[in-house]
Amino acid sequence: MLALELPLVLLLLARPGAGAFPEALDAKSISQKEAEFDKSYTDFVNSELLNIYTFNHTVMRNRTEGVRVTVNVLSEQKETPLLFVVRQKEAVVSFQVPLILRGLFQRKYLYQNVSRTLCQPQTKSESETQFFYVDVSTLSARNASYQLRVARVENFVLRTSEQFSFNATAAQPQYFKYVFPEGVDSVIVKVTSRMAFPCSVVSIQDILCPVYDLDNNVAFIGMYQTMTKKAAITVQKKDFPSNSFYVVVVVKTEDEACGGSLPYYPLTKDEPVDQGSRQKALDVMVSPAITSEVYVSAMLFCLGIFLSFYLLTLLIACWETWRQQKKRKGLLAAMDTPTTDTASLLGHPRITPDSLLGHPPFHGYSYGSLENSSTLSTEGITQSMGSTDISSGYTERSLENVASRPRLDSLSSVEEDDYDTLADIDSDKNVIRTKQYLYVADLARKDKRVLRKKYQIYFWNIATIAVFYALPVVQLVITYQTVVNVTGNQDICYYNFLCAHPLGALSAFNNILSNLGYVLLGLLFLLIILQREINYNRALMRKDLQALECGIPKHFGLFYAMGTALMMEGLLSACYHVCPNYTNFQFDTSFMYMIAGLCMLKLYQKRHPDINASAYSAYACLAIIIFFSVVGVVFGKGNMMFWIFFSIIHIIATLLLSTQLYYMGRWKFDSGILRRIVHVLYTDCIHQCSGPMYVDRMVLLVMGNIINWSLAAYGLIVQPNDFASYLLAIGICNLLLYFAFYIIMKLRSGERIKLIPLLCIIFTSVVWGFALFFFFQGLSTWQKTPAESRQHNRDCILLSFFDDHDIWHFLSSIAMFGSFLVLLTLDDDLDCVQRDKIYVF
Repeated sequence: MLALELPLVLLLLARPGAGAFPEALDAKSISQKEAEFDKSYTDFVNSELLNIYTFNHTVMRNRTEGVRVTVNVLSEQKETPLLFVVRQKEAVVSFQVPLILRGLFQRKYLYQNVSRTLCQPQTKSESETQFFYVDVSTLSARNASYQLRVARVENFVLRTSEQFSFNATAAQPQYFKYVFPEGVDSVIVKVTSRMAFPCSVVSIQDILCPVYDLDNNVAFIGMYQTMTKKAAITVQKKDFPSNSFYVVVVVKTEDEACGGSLPYYPLTKDEPVDQGSRQKALDVMVSPAITSEVYVSAMLFCLGIFLSFYLLTLLIACWETWRQQKKRKGLLAAMDTPTTDTASLLGHPRITPDSLLGHPPFHGYSYGSLENSSTLSTEGITQSMGSTDISSGYTERSLENVASRPRLDSLSSVEEDDYDTLADIDSDKNVIRTKQYLYVADLARKDKRVLRKKYQIYFWNIATIAVFYALPVVQLVITYQTVVNVTGNQDICYYNFLCAHPLGALSAFNNILSNLGYVLLGLLFLLIILQREINYNRALMRKDLQALECGIPKHFGLFYAMGTALMMEGLLSACYHVCPNYTNFQFDTSFMYMIAGLCMLKLYQKRHPDINASAYSAYACLAIIIFFSVVGVVFGKGNMMFWIFFSIIHIIATLLLSTQLYYMGRWKFDSGILRRIVHVLYTDCIHQCSGPMYVDRMVLLVMGNIINWSLAAYGLIVQPNDFASYLLAIGICNLLLYFAFYIIMKLRSGERIKLIPLLCIIFTSVVWGFALFFFFQGLSTWQKTPAESRQHNRDCILLSFFDDHDIWHFLSSIAMFGSFLVLLTLDDDLDCVQRDKIYVF
């Protein structure tokens, strides 16, 4: 066999240079040696000498044995390196020593000590003796000394759930083989290290030759990810026909890919740098992944949680229907009593206006009686506040008075732009809206169907936005996932790789499944709103005076928009988690901004139905916020000019909104605005010091300005990296402030919170607390490199399927649903109170 191999070697060596250097070939001498495993050979070679080492080993079909070649050049050979060619039965591996690897900007790094693991040859027989050859040559005229050692690799085949420790460098990569055991369809390969640097790469490759195990080619095939201290890759048996794969670990020449700094590099052009030993100690362990039964149980668990809310809602609806029927029977029985008048229909004895005279006004509350309103309105409230039963004052009015009031409804089709539904247009607006004390009746004068159409636009606009926003998002994330699957580059997406369970083409199905709650609970909220609207419309068709003249005006368009936004948040959050990274993070936050904005608008609309913002202006403002979110994520990091500009815009917007709210929209932004501001400051602050006309509004706006100015200063000084979350925090802080103000003012005005909204508030607050705890666990972050992000990865904590962020999805969807129910039911106690007795705040 040796006699047949030698002419072939000479032919291979002769072909590249036969025409150019025929005399060199004639003078070349060949030294062929029988060599042994685990023995070091110190030798030399020059341009006239070729050394060939012959090794033989027994290859068995049912046993895998690794072979590793280690070379160390003992002499200085930068200009004329040594070439090592390892010829096997079905593969050829060649490398030069000193080995030169390139980094960023074509930097060259030189390695004197090189070690490579040979590709495992295949055999069909039970046992076969195979030969392989190591050829050593150089073009150096001087003798070049080297040391060669070929050894068998212990623990070349990894065992399931057993940890194995090893060392690797950039010039001494390591790879190991793993064979799927029977009954195991997927495994998770975990590689860990106590040291963050040097940066390394973990790759999963099929059992093919050659194995790509150098920094400059490890990304050519298979799946790979950079790592500092942690790496984890889930491998499925169906992707590897041989039921086995290689785990390849390569140390990179530079740490920049892992967030490290670039090493010093001399200015001398094309001068390679000897990095010495960039060695890293690592541990690898292959563990079985979850089974299909875990997938099924997790999906059933997820469905069970949220469908239970449907069942609970149905039970409450049935109980409420039974209670209403029982109450209606009692009222019908009471109507047969001759001592009962019309007012008893509302559950209280009739109280005439004359009986209310002589009571002192309500003390301790800034909203007193209206100078231009009826005495009945003011004193009715006063009597109700003085009563031991607070709710008894809510219905102290005669239905005859209600029936005699002219109705604004018209049978003709109306549009808000056709005419102004206030009688005297601007003059009447100024008289009513600038009064010191306002009631809901003062701000609910427009035609109900005009306002209904106005607020329905919120729903249709957000539905249109959702379609046009979601379609390209879905297309983009599908492209992202396809790129990840085709290239194998797992640094594109920032998963929690220790708890990322694939399904089909999706890499992290659990993060997508956990968003189901937003969709199901958003749909449930829409069904609840639909039922409420149907009941309300039936009451209007019956000309129910309580529905027409009592309680907070019922407008459902914003509620429909909120439910749609919650569903879209679930869809877009799922899209974001298909491949989470900084380029698509706005998908996960855009509808969060919308939800926060719609909740504030709904809270304001309750007592200001006539002057709430239109859908077009509201969505235009939200679009500007989303625009700033995208600009901040892309350009805001470390950009002082951006933060100065944003802080100025933030403060100006806060002042403009404060003015709009304080004066109920009765002010003008024109060329005379500065003159009027100076006039107000002079008359109210300098000429005569007087308190604000609207004390409660002023308290809210002062607190709001303090909070917003503080947030603007924080952003300008700290410049947080996560601008999108910072912007969302601004919206949530303002929403919480306004909600707290609303609750306080509601209680101050003598209103009460019924049992269901009170339970919703308590339940929602507790759930939000737990949800935020899991949110701040931070299992990954696209603000860092993928390798640094993986340091935050953690194992699953629920059903071996869901991680902390999945629990955040569960709890936050429930908390948002509860928050919506709070807004829906908060003023149910006013359903029997006429609107000219409900305070505006």
